[in-house]
Amino acid sequence: MSPLITVDELRAATPRPVLIDVTWNLAGPPGKEAYDAGHIPGAHFVDLETELAGPPGPGRHPLPEATTVTACLRRAGVGAGTPVVVYDAANSMAAARAWWIFRYFGVRDVRVLDGGLAAWQAAGGEVTTDVPADGDGSFVARPGHLPMLDADGAAEVAAAGVLLDARAPERFAGEVEPMDPVAGHIPRAVNAPTTENVDESGHFLPEDELRERFAKLGVDDSGQVGVYCGSGVTAAHAALALEITGIPTAVYIGSWSEWITDPSRPIATGKA
Repeated sequence: MSPLITVDELRAATPRPVLIDVTWNLAGPPGKEAYDAGHIPGAHFVDLETELAGPPGPGRHPLPEATTVTACLRRAGVGAGTPVVVYDAANSMAAARAWWIFRYFGVRDVRVLDGGLAAWQAAGGEVTTDVPADGDGSFVARPGHLPMLDADGAAEVAAAGVLLDARAPERFAGEVEPMDPVAGHIPRAVNAPTTENVDESGHFLPEDELRERFAKLGVDDSGQVGVYCGSGVTAAHAALALEITGIPTAVYIGSWSEWITDPSRPIATGKA
């Protein structure tokens, strides 16, 4: 099953999946404000900062506690076999984080609405400011359902396989660093900007184009593949793009913001 769902597929889905809005802005106003201004009818809001991540340190967006994930999914009405669809108001960066976190904690059927809220509205879908009542789900989050890397594991993948860095080229090269106190990248990592996974409308590229893109970066299904970014959010977007192609990958959830907390870890700069 594809990790994506189209607007038409969502409309036709039976049973109707639980909808979760994870709109989030890294440097802008809280996503809840956008949700309150208008969202897909029936969608519950989940906050990336407080429900899809633990408190910062080390790393800006570490794993949340299982109890936190349990609580937010139960509030949305999710049970053990409930299908879930996640979306955001941009290009699925936050939605991909929700997809990865929910999968990691054991949600079997979770998909990302391709194109997000913009695709829904472009297809004539209505939005509402009505907030659905809290559900009474029974889901219990249990970690470990997807592969995850720590810092040592990321270094090993960089040496023996392909470790993708999902940040913008200038951050990878160490030319600028707007979020973290140290610039650069993990030695031997390969730059794969997340923005190139999607087209101008925020839809993911077709599977064959994504596979071609990753092949040019040295990625295929024959070796170890890992992904990281600044804090573990856009890395999930890269993992989702790889999932579309059928290539398994492990996410270094601590990412660059955790890597640099240990001064003994090496740092590379430059475009290669």
